Amino acid sequence: MNASLQIVWEDNHILVCHKPAGIAVQTAKLGEPDMESLAKKYLAKTTPGKEPYVGVVHRLDQPVEGVLVFGKEKTATASLSKQLQQTAHKQYYAKVWGVLEEKEKTLVHFLEKDGKTHQAILSTPEKGKKAELTYRVIEEANPTSLLEITLHTGRFHQIRAQLSAIGHSIVGDWKYGSKECLEWSKENHFRYPALCAYQLQFRHPKTNKEMCFILKNEDLPKWCQQ
Repeated sequence: MNASLQIVWEDNHILVCHKPAGIAVQTAKLGEPDMESLAKKYLAKTTPGKEPYVGVVHRLDQPVEGVLVFGKEKTATASLSKQLQQTAHKQYYAKVWGVLEEKEKTLVHFLEKDGKTHQAILSTPEKGKKAELTYRVIEEANPTSLLEITLHTGRFHQIRAQLSAIGHSIVGDWKYGSKECLEWSKENHFRYPALCAYQLQFRHPKTNKEMCFILKNEDLPKWCQQ
């Protein structure tokens, strides 16, 4: 896959990018592009002669697109990492299978990672980690619905697993989708899950100023353009 870095914002401390679907944040596979290496390559060109530092502070699943932030020095990375775990505000759009009875709801599950299937599975409070999100239906087009999701925790495959658990899996999600959902996804040419991290809000690690990055409507995938 040919890929270039789409910069949303940059200063001496942070680098905010738009990650496309299909590219990993990090990868161990030789010859396969990832966001971390693309960021290093970009910084090497903009600051020649200086070893580029790129601090990974959070991840988006490889098939998911959206706003991604890197730290450009260690103190910024530490601050961002803490915020992304605790106080940062993250919002997503998701196109899901079916029409939801409750148009707005907070979901709470306990999830654990299955190492064999590389999936998040429902668990118990004793064994799993708490996963919490709030969804709001913003458009219905039977047999699908468009949701706006506010993430309250950052668990592995959280949104995908939680929506699947309530019977409304994400369109194009080949790991968690129901049979009906995946048949429709194939017919309508969804290669990746219809999930986009469209907004990220945090405090600047140096100035402490509140910063909010929202993808413009024309930069969103077609399935969620308003």
